[in-house]
Amino acid sequence: MKQIESRDNALFKSFVRVANGKSRNQAWLEGVHLCQAWLQHGVTPPQFAVFDASRVDQSVEIQALYRAVPDQSRVLLASGLMKKLDQVENGQGVGFIVAPPAAVIPEHIKETVLWLDRVQDPGNMGTLFRTAAAAGVGSVYCSTGCAAAWSPKVLRSAQGAHFSLTIHENCDLQALFHRLEVPLAAMTLQGSVSLYQAKLPHHIAWLAGNEGQGILPALEAIAQLKVYIPQASDIESLNVAAATAICLFEHRRRFLSGE
Repeated sequence: MKQIESRDNALFKSFVRVANGKSRNQAWLEGVHLCQAWLQHGVTPPQFAVFDASRVDQSVEIQALYRAVPDQSRVLLASGLMKKLDQVENGQGVGFIVAPPAAVIPEHIKETVLWLDRVQDPGNMGTLFRTAAAAGVGSVYCSTGCAAAWSPKVLRSAQGAHFSLTIHENCDLQALFHRLEVPLAAMTLQGSVSLYQAKLPHHIAWLAGNEGQGILPALEAIAQLKVYIPQASDIESLNVAAATAICLFEHRRRFLSGE
C-alpha cells in the first residue's frame, strides 16, 4: 500500500494526467460503479486503486473495493488530493487506474456489430456504447477521428458498457470492409429506404457517422443497405446516438424470438 501526502508527488502527478485523459495507455475509472464493473469483468487487477484516505471507512461499498484489490495496488490519498482527480462535482472518493484491454480484430466478422465513423462527442460515444451493449451487440469498431473510447467523459456516459463490449479503436473501416461477412447498413438519408420497410438480415454491420458531416462518402458508397428513420416533417435529423438506438432496437425486435 502507498500513501501520498502531497500534490507534488510524482506518482500523484501521473494520476492527474490519466484522470484528465492525457494518457494513451491508461484510463481513469471514477466512482464505485465503474470500479465494481472492472473487478467483475476485468482480466487483471487495476494498476492502482486510489482511495481518499478520509472516506474509506464511510462506505460499505468502498470498503469492499478496498478489500478486493491487492495490497500493492492500493493508494491512499491525503485529504483534499482526490478533488484533483475528480471529474464530477461530488466524487465518491475512489477510482482505478487501469490499462484498457487491447482488442484483436477478427479475420472474419460474422456477427452483428456497430461501426462508428468519426463520432466526436464523448457523450454520444458513451451513449452509443451503452446502447450497443443493451441491444446485444458484442463489438464496436471506431474509426480514426472518433472520441477516445476510454476517456473519462466517454466512460461516465457509457456507465460500465465498456465491459460488455469488445471495442476496437482507430480502425480503417474501408480497409476492414473485406472482412465483413454480414451486410453493411448505413444510417443515411441519401438513397435510403425506411428502416421499417427494409429487409434486415439476422446479422448486420450498422454504420453511423459524424454528428455534422454524416458518413464518409467513400464508406457510404460501399454499404449494401441504406436506411432512414421516418420522422415528423420540418424537424432536423435525429442525434446520432438516438438514431442508432432506434435502428439497433428495431433490429433486435425483429429477431428477439430467435435468441
